[in-house]
Amino acid sequence: MRLSRRARGLLRFGVGVGMAFIYLPLLVIFIYAFNSSKILKWPPPGWTFEWFSKAFESESVRESLLTSVEAGAAATAIALLLGTLAAIAVARHRFFGRETVSFLVILPIALPGIVTGVALSNTFTQVLGISLSLLTVIVGHATFCIVVIYNNVVARLRRTSGSFEEASADLGASTWQTFRFVTFPSMKTALAAGALLAFALSFDEIIVTTFTIGAGEETLPIWIFRNLFRPKELPIVDAVAVIVILISIVPVYLAHRLSQESGGIAAGKGGGAAEVAEVTAAP
Repeated sequence: MRLSRRARGLLRFGVGVGMAFIYLPLLVIFIYAFNSSKILKWPPPGWTFEWFSKAFESESVRESLLTSVEAGAAATAIALLLGTLAAIAVARHRFFGRETVSFLVILPIALPGIVTGVALSNTFTQVLGISLSLLTVIVGHATFCIVVIYNNVVARLRRTSGSFEEASADLGASTWQTFRFVTFPSMKTALAAGALLAFALSFDEIIVTTFTIGAGEETLPIWIFRNLFRPKELPIVDAVAVIVILISIVPVYLAHRLSQESGGIAAGKGGGAAEVAEVTAAP
């Protein structure tokens, strides 16, 4: 479709306004992170890297960063297992209540975080009698990370013909061989993209974390929130916020690149069928 010069101009203006609406507040954080003054005022009176060095020297920042990484990695691992199994069941098998199962799997991402947090906290402390700790944070994060993995994998499987798996079975391959040589190669980039997005989502999460974290423990977003209203810590908070933004960009960018690799997926499917044929033909 060819657009007129005026339409192209309006479209570019709309895109520019949308980008400014999203990223101008983040730009302000970046600017304040290099502010030489401890007092926030516009424009900044000078520039410095001092707050970044103090952030890296802070033991509480380092510990909270490590806690965030541990929680994100563990929650992503749980989500990879459970989300993938749910996606394969829904995309490759027909059973009563399949659409209901699909709806229930994706529902947690739509629920308000405070509702999820309260529900998890009450379940852990009142029903199960478990003390809040890093483990409860991991379980809490996994509840919504599963949705990200599930959506990525089920979308990939629905775009991938099941005839390759049927051909694998006709060639005499076992269920495990079919998964290893046919199903997994067709969805591995979706798994990687989902895992990266799930980790980024867990790394930045604060609401569910607030209700599930134990006393004396902090993730990086919790550290930012608790120090945000301390005037002496505010410049360091801005620097840590920039670090969080930069860390979050990496998995999101990689996930975006992986989700566009459609050519490699087709090659993986063909290669997988060939490997199955070789395995089943071997004595």
